Amino acid sequence: MVERLTALDASFLYLEDPDTPMHVGGVLVLERPSGVLDHDALVDLVRARLPMVPRYRQRVLEVPGHLANPVWVDDPDFDVSYHVRRSALPRPGTEEQLFDLVARLTARPLDHNRPLWEMYLVEGLEGDRTAVVTKTHPALVDGLGAIDIGQVILDVSPESGDVPAPEDWRPRRPPGQVALVWEAVEQYLQRPSAVVETARTAIGDVRATAARWAGVAGGLLTAAARTAIRPAPVSPLNAPIGRQRRVAVARAALDDIKAVRKAHGGTVNDVLLTVVTGALREWLLSRGEPVVASTSVRALVPVSVRNKEDEAGNQVSSVLVDLPVGEPNPWVRLARISYAMRGLTQGGQSVGADTLSALSGFAPPTLHALAARAASGLSRRLFNLVVTNVPGPQAPLYVGGARMVEVYPVVPLARGQGLAIGMTSYDGTVYVGLNADRDSLSDVDVLAGLIEQEVAYLAESAT
Repeated sequence: MVERLTALDASFLYLEDPDTPMHVGGVLVLERPSGVLDHDALVDLVRARLPMVPRYRQRVLEVPGHLANPVWVDDPDFDVSYHVRRSALPRPGTEEQLFDLVARLTARPLDHNRPLWEMYLVEGLEGDRTAVVTKTHPALVDGLGAIDIGQVILDVSPESGDVPAPEDWRPRRPPGQVALVWEAVEQYLQRPSAVVETARTAIGDVRATAARWAGVAGGLLTAAARTAIRPAPVSPLNAPIGRQRRVAVARAALDDIKAVRKAHGGTVNDVLLTVVTGALREWLLSRGEPVVASTSVRALVPVSVRNKEDEAGNQVSSVLVDLPVGEPNPWVRLARISYAMRGLTQGGQSVGADTLSALSGFAPPTLHALAARAASGLSRRLFNLVVTNVPGPQAPLYVGGARMVEVYPVVPLARGQGLAIGMTSYDGTVYVGLNADRDSLSDVDVLAGLIEQEVAYLAESAT
C-alpha cells in the first residue's frame, strides 16, 4: 500500500510556481577548525544520518490523470551527493557575498522529480568560517514530530560528530502506473468523497483544502475569521513578486530583549514584534510613505499551542495581529502588541519558549516550515507579511565537529507577499533573516539595519 500525500501537501505542489517556491531555508554559519568538515565529510555525515529522516530519500510520484493525490516512493536513483552540494565565495568571502548567494539559492525551485531538499556547503567565508545552507520543502514537514535534515546533522558536542558506517539502504521499487490507478480506484470505492477532494486539489483550490488545516495549524481559520471582515491595510509590502530574492540579516542580544521585557512587560515574542514594528515604521518613513496614528501592518504570527488532550503541545496556530506602526511611542507599541497577542493566544493555551524548544531538540527548521504552510493557506488580502519566532537552545551546537556560531531562517514568500521575517534564538543571540522580493523591496538591507537600531534603542531606554 503506497503512502499518499495529504490534500494539503498536494496543494503545495500544485500551487507552487517559479515565482513562489515554497521551500524553507536555513543558514548555519560555522567556525571550522583546520581539517574539519570539508564537503566529503559533510556528505558522509548526511549519508549516515539519513535513516533518521527516511522521507528525505523519497520523491513524489504523480498518479496518472490526477485520479488521486500523488504518493511518496523511494527514489531508485537517490544520490546523496546530488543533494549535498559544494559552493565557495571569493576569499575572503564577506557576509554580503554569502547572503547574495543565499538569495540566489532561495530563488531557485527544488526539482520535483527528486527528493525535495538540498544542502550546500559554502566555503571561503572570512574568519576561517564556513556555512551550510539548507532548503526543505514544507511537504516534508507535517507536524512538530517531523525532523528536518538541518537538525539531524547537529550535535551537542564536537566529539558526537563521529560518523557511523552508513546502513545498506535498498530502495523499494516504485509502483507502476497500472498499480497507481488501481489503488486510486480502490480508494474511491472505499471512500467516494475522495473523488471530490482530489479534483479540488488538482486544480489548486486552496479553499477546498483550508478546512483540513486543523491537524497542522489549529486555530488558523478562527484567526482568519476574526479579521476577514477587515482586509489587510494597503502596504508596499504587498505587490506582484518576481523570481529573484534579496536576503538580509540582523542580530540582537537575547539579554537585551529580556531586559526590555523585564522593564516593560510582555513576552520575549511581544518585544521582538515591537522591534519589528518600530523598524517597519522607520522603513516606511524612509520611503516617504504616509504614516499616521492609525497606520498598521498586519502580520501572520505562528505560535505553538497545546490543547486539553495534548499537554506536550503538538500544533501550530497562526494569529493575525495588527502591528501599530503609526504609534510613535515604543512602549505604547509594546503594550498594544502584548494586549493583542494575549487575547489572540489565550484560547489556544500558548506553549512557552522553554517547552517549545524542548519538544524535538533544535526545531526551528520544522517550525518555520509549519509557518510557511500556514501562510500559503491564507489569502494575501488578510495579511501583509509573515513574522516567525522560534526559540532555540542556549548552548553551542556542532556540525561534524565545527561549532555553529550563527543560524538564520529564510521563510518563503507567499504569492503577493514581498517580505517574510524569520527569527531564531540560539546561544544568547536572536538571529533575524529577512527574505524579500528583489524588485519591490530592494532596500531590505535598510530594514535589517533598522531592526538592530530599534533593539539598541529599546535596550538603552530600558536600563
